[in-house]
Amino acid sequence: MTGPFEGVRVIEVASWTFVPGAGAIMADLGADVIKVEPPTGDPQRALRNALNADDSAPNPFLQVPNRGKRSITLDLQTEAGVAALIRLTQGADVFLTNYLPKVRTKLGIDADTMRAADPRLIYVRGTGWGSQGAMADTGGFDSAAAWSAAGVQNKLTDPGAATPVPQPAAFYDLQGSSAIAGAVAMALFRRERTGKGGVVDVSLLGTGMWTMGPDLVAVAAGSGELPRPNRFDAPNPIVNYYRTADDRWLNLVCLQADRFWAELCKLIERPDLADDERFSDSIKRFTNRSACIAELDKAFGSRPLAEWREVLSGFSGVWSAAATFEEVLSNPAATDNGYLPEVVGADGHPFRVVAPPYQFDGVPGAPAGPAPELGQHTEEVLLDFGWDWDEISTLREDGVLG
Repeated sequence: MTGPFEGVRVIEVASWTFVPGAGAIMADLGADVIKVEPPTGDPQRALRNALNADDSAPNPFLQVPNRGKRSITLDLQTEAGVAALIRLTQGADVFLTNYLPKVRTKLGIDADTMRAADPRLIYVRGTGWGSQGAMADTGGFDSAAAWSAAGVQNKLTDPGAATPVPQPAAFYDLQGSSAIAGAVAMALFRRERTGKGGVVDVSLLGTGMWTMGPDLVAVAAGSGELPRPNRFDAPNPIVNYYRTADDRWLNLVCLQADRFWAELCKLIERPDLADDERFSDSIKRFTNRSACIAELDKAFGSRPLAEWREVLSGFSGVWSAAATFEEVLSNPAATDNGYLPEVVGADGHPFRVVAPPYQFDGVPGAPAGPAPELGQHTEEVLLDFGWDWDEISTLREDGVLG
């Protein structure tokens, strides 16, 4: 299948995960993505924590946002390096960057300069705090600019907790990268219709606020600070979490409470709850929610998760277990839909990555390959974009290529 970004060339001057993640999505869907790195490489190549402490295993911080790309090294601290970058963009459709405004202006790769050279170019800026205002030149990682600043951490942390709820690795980076990829597709569609390129802005703060939209809209309308999640006071007892006998959790999401209540009571062998006057309809269950949740706690706490999986397998309402990562990897829905494609690493060993959450014509997306080694495709890319070997040799001798 031809990917929807087939034939699109992308120049990426970005580091870490937020903006490079968008390049990975586009590469998975057919784009030729050129990752332009300084001679020292994207600093993410050197990032180490508990998720990539084993040097013999694929580095998730490199593979997730960079698979399927071609890597070229250019020293943008040199005039020749910047000139080479601008020449590259003149043969491309999209320019992705997370460089701060002062840096872009100093280097001469700001949107006005780049688009003056090619008005059809789609220039994409990924920022922490937005492209306007006093914080436009302030850097930001997702755990600060989205998780904390957008109110997510405060919402999820219980009052008086010893520590705040931490953000999972790259949680909002990857949501933001999906937003960038979608915005690029819109910009390409507009260019197809009008012939004009443009500037696309996506911020981590904006991404975080979008995900908290219902809460923020309610507070803006005057509701005051909303209560934090509290399973003991859930308005609808069958939109709630319940602990099993083996200390696992079930998540019931039965928004149409009256539709599923009697069926659930029968399956969990508590038909008496359906007949209980306190719980006979959604209004009464709301009024008596603490008592109802206590009864369901006793019921679900009587059996281990494996038994509940069997009991609830025919339930017509929506539910899930809180899965471990090992269970996610073996979930038939994930494997059947191609959400975990296999990639062969540079060492010849296969490993799995997570596909972007889009499919076209029923065909699962598949990365074109693993993340590139630093500068792996420098000569290849320059030749593709019109340099000859004498020009490449000059750039190499002048230290532009590292």
